[in-house]
Amino acid sequence: MIVIGITGTLGAGKGTVVEYLVQHHGFTHYSARELITKSLHERGIPVSRDTLIDMANELRANCGHAHIMESLYEKAMAAGENAVIESVRAIAEVDALKKHDHAHLLAVDADPRLRYERIVKRGSETDNVPYEKFRSDEAREMISNDPTKQNIGACMQRANFILENNGTLDDLKRQVSEVIRKIAANTNVK
Repeated sequence: MIVIGITGTLGAGKGTVVEYLVQHHGFTHYSARELITKSLHERGIPVSRDTLIDMANELRANCGHAHIMESLYEKAMAAGENAVIESVRAIAEVDALKKHDHAHLLAVDADPRLRYERIVKRGSETDNVPYEKFRSDEAREMISNDPTKQNIGACMQRANFILENNGTLDDLKRQVSEVIRKIAANTNVK
């Protein structure tokens, strides 16, 4: 069994990587966003980038710094299939993932302007923001010394693999397939 955690910058293509792993490599997807959104809905809180971040930080503070990753990892283990967990955003989540020999962290990055164009096109409820807000949201999420908050920059630094998604979709797919080949070669999993 292989477990891949996905981290990366806003709009870099994390969801596209997940989709490709699911559709072409048979991975099962476990989503931190879905877990956090469920908590928001249970409390009647509207979903926005800010409320998602606040709820994730609250879950880390109240349930343990790695609670989100541990919850999703447990679901993946119960299913017993290759799994992709999206999205790893805190150092404790990286630690919780990487303590398992069969788990790997993959980071996705791309040029900021290209990433902004992508989020505008996908048009989710959290993506309808001006470029300046996009950049300030990202800056807020990239660095933190608080273990309950997002620290995407440090997560990316600790990734086993980093994909640069500045090219075509086919370029990204080739990078993902190469990562899977490398992981499979080192774990005897196909």
